[in-house]
Amino acid sequence: MRRKKLLILETLEEVASLLAVETKTVFLFTADWCGDCRFLKPYLPEIEATFPEMTFVQLDRDDFTPLAQKWDIFGIPSFVIIENGQEIGRFVDKNRKTKNQIIEFLEGLK
Repeated sequence: MRRKKLLILETLEEVASLLAVETKTVFLFTADWCGDCRFLKPYLPEIEATFPEMTFVQLDRDDFTPLAQKWDIFGIPSFVIIENGQEIGRFVDKNRKTKNQIIEFLEGLK
């Protein structure tokens, strides 16, 4: 199966269009200035390839501040997983996340 490319959204309309899809959508909140986000970036293609049934979406927290506040995203990088318009999981805290921690978290949502 061909790996989907990480989607980088720029508008709330784009986010809204993905909230009601039936597949699991992994929203990754990040920022250019975030050292922990830069640490994680090289591992994202491998993480995405491990879960081809999920759609991965990157949101710059600074560009989506109202959404981040609404979803209680205060530490980054943070992950919120939505399926059929409902949140089914989140990995949200201020700590650095490792590739293995993220894979383990996503495995628990299968």
